[in-house]
Amino acid sequence: MISRDEVRELAQLARIALTDGEQDALRGELTAILDHVAALAAVDTTGVEPMTHAVPMTLRLRPDAVAPSLPQEVALRGAPAVADDHFAVPAIIDKGDR
Repeated sequence: MISRDEVRELAQLARIALTDGEQDALRGELTAILDHVAALAAVDTTGVEPMTHAVPMTLRLRPDAVAPSLPQEVALRGAPAVADDHFAVPAIIDKGDR
């Protein structure tokens, strides 16, 4: 079972606030997930071919061909914010005092 400290650390990394009750519930859920993954890791998959889907299917691939790009004005038409002919997005990296 994972510890409450590990749950708190994960919550901090995920930037979520958890009550003590939520931490206890999450501790049990995360432990169950890790136990399930450990059980899957114990399965012998020797000779099992990798697959992309649970049922047999043929993937429809298109040729990798050069095609005209979407014009900039058309792409920006649906943007919530535009600045200097580019998509405007909030800054996510603090540049500090550089």
